[in-house]
Amino acid sequence: MLTKKQLDLLTYIDETLRSGGVAPSYDEMKDHMGIKSKSGIHHLIRALEERRFIRRLPGHARAMQVLMTPDRAPHPAAAGNDNLKAIPLYGKIAAGLPIEAVNTNVETIFAPAQLTGSGEHYALIVEGDSMKDAGIMDGDTVIIQKTARAPDGAIVVALIDEYEVTLKRLHARGNTIALEPANPAYETRIFGPGRVEIQGILVGLMRSY
Repeated sequence: MLTKKQLDLLTYIDETLRSGGVAPSYDEMKDHMGIKSKSGIHHLIRALEERRFIRRLPGHARAMQVLMTPDRAPHPAAAGNDNLKAIPLYGKIAAGLPIEAVNTNVETIFAPAQLTGSGEHYALIVEGDSMKDAGIMDGDTVIIQKTARAPDGAIVVALIDEYEVTLKRLHARGNTIALEPANPAYETRIFGPGRVEIQGILVGLMRSY
């Protein structure tokens, strides 16, 4: 996932390359973004490189290649990139106070292939801090493998009473299900038979800085 500034800069670089064949200079990027120092541009460029949206080519200051376009469709230069896999992004999921449903405005993102493996996957944006002690922070993008079953202790996407979706650690207690947070500020919630439906298991995480 990209921040607004990262996305704005990526869009500007992509449009400049398409119109003139040469990437904008750092001064041009600085002026376009309204950023006073070049160090701010360097920081944004590094973030885009780390997320494999762009690649700087050695030898020339303005030699740059866009690997993925801002609409998250693969750029022609990335068409054969086996390190990335397209998966749907379904919106936000609560890792804190409940939300009634996941936003179903589907986008497509590209995740490192090593996070997905085999099977069907989707992504969700974490909202809340109840899983912070498991290393899952507000704003993170989690990669979920679609499944209706999960082992005890797994972190799962759980649908409660057919309307509330949350990300929690699963524990089976007899014929009940416990959904456990990873933050002592939140309580474990216990549900009777038929109230919890597993919709996926956490297999990966991506974070923007």
